[in-house]
Amino acid sequence: MEITKDIHYIGVNDHNIDLFEGQYIVENGMAYNSYVIMDDKIAVMDTVDSDFGGEWMQNLQKILGTRTPDYLVVQHMEPDHSSNIDVFAKAYPEAVIVASAPAFTMMRQFFGVDYADKRLVIKDGDSLSLGTHTLQFVAAPMVHWPEVMVTYDSYDKVLFSADGFGKFGALDVEEDWACEARRYYFGIVGKFGMQVQNLLKKAAALDIQMICPLHGPILKENLEYYVNLYQTWSSYGVESEGVMIAYTSVYGNTKAAAELLARKLEEKGCPKVVVADLARDDKAECVEDAFRYGRLVLATTTYNAEMFPYMREFINELVCHNYQNRTVALIENGSWAPMAAKAMRARLEGCKDITFAENTVQIRSALTEENMAQIEALAEELCRN
Repeated sequence: MEITKDIHYIGVNDHNIDLFEGQYIVENGMAYNSYVIMDDKIAVMDTVDSDFGGEWMQNLQKILGTRTPDYLVVQHMEPDHSSNIDVFAKAYPEAVIVASAPAFTMMRQFFGVDYADKRLVIKDGDSLSLGTHTLQFVAAPMVHWPEVMVTYDSYDKVLFSADGFGKFGALDVEEDWACEARRYYFGIVGKFGMQVQNLLKKAAALDIQMICPLHGPILKENLEYYVNLYQTWSSYGVESEGVMIAYTSVYGNTKAAAELLARKLEEKGCPKVVVADLARDDKAECVEDAFRYGRLVLATTTYNAEMFPYMREFINELVCHNYQNRTVALIENGSWAPMAAKAMRARLEGCKDITFAENTVQIRSALTEENMAQIEALAEELCRN
């Protein structure tokens, strides 16, 4: 794939994978992106997953023809991008490996060698001339590993963004960008919003006409749309007006309360209501929706004097990913000693800028007329906010 006259795509699609990073369901596979810049000097931008080293090398060789690369730029050391560094180094022993100092430390950890005889250590602000193209390196620590550097090509005005602006899904599948990019961002990068904000500030000083990430499609048009989404996500802002209701239910009574609240919210004109069964729905999609909407309702049963395990796991995911700046409402069920609301509140109180709804619904086994009135009042409160 020709991206510009000099920049070519040499990545691969993975349709064998079922769980990315051992936890994220990827029904449409994954893309491991790699690029080559053909100039007086030739630079290869990252490698691919270990299972696709042969295909990747063939893609590279087709572009190179009779030439050989001068540099391998390693922006990110996660194995889905770095596994073939040693394959490359043995195939092209004269090529120089370009990476940050922490990346070379990780190379020794992964491969037992840090390429001391053929390396160029780069830091924030450094540049590398290929001839017509000049690569400018921008440090992006903790987006989402500490060694990450992104690269700006000032000639073609391309930002090679490492895992930034990435998404789930192979490139030979058509699907909505935002949905899978959002799930990818909050699952993988979301904890590091401040670091993403720092990178966006640096990127704002560059004239970027194209973004080439390590996962997902190359972004060429309407870049403001993608950048604005990243601004919202990384600042933990509200992307869409609406309410997410996340519940667990043992015998169906807590589920009935969640569904009743959803109907009441819709009747009152709430712009969007999303209901998730935490025991059955994809965990990453549930986390994504909790960050997407400004209001979250947690409904669960008391279990072992606290909350049901799926709810505990969900809240732990939110806390671990820096959940903040939201309104949270609680619905608990307990036949003899309701404790779930107290446990949920305690787990979330350490999060920044969480506002708890005034109305908390307490169910004793099954819904009563009193509970229905509480749910009505909660719907009224959520629609006011």
